[in-house]
Amino acid sequence: MPTNDMPWWRWRSNVRSALHMLSDPEFQRECWLAGREEYGDVTDAVYRLVEDTWLDNWSAEKYVGTIFRDPQEAALVDAAVLRVLRIMHEVGPDAAVSAYLAHPGWPEAVRAARDAHVRLAAGDGEDPDTPPKSLEVLRILTRAG
Repeated sequence: MPTNDMPWWRWRSNVRSALHMLSDPEFQRECWLAGREEYGDVTDAVYRLVEDTWLDNWSAEKYVGTIFRDPQEAALVDAAVLRVLRIMHEVGPDAAVSAYLAHPGWPEAVRAARDAHVRLAAGDGEDPDTPPKSLEVLRILTRAG
């Protein structure tokens, strides 16, 4: 199923983009650590994850049927959000990328983001292992429709 079959597909696209970047250690090294601006940084990804959804304040379960296809997607997203936000609060939103990646909880956050990313990509009929889209491509995709 395509992403845009969901009522709030633009929000889903932003959540998926964030999870994709947060779930890929190779991407994090090659893009975030290298300072490639077209992908933003860790803080940008976390912002996309919780920006419109308020997932930092309530459960993704609230969005089943609008952003998320089923309770399993929502539960995986909740797990990823909790782990990533815990690190953001400990390290700080303005920390260097290396501080996030060096945090002892980062591998667990990456795994949780990967679990959620794979589930959402499968729900949209997409390959979870394709490289993340740049922020400009994401903007173009979410304007279309």
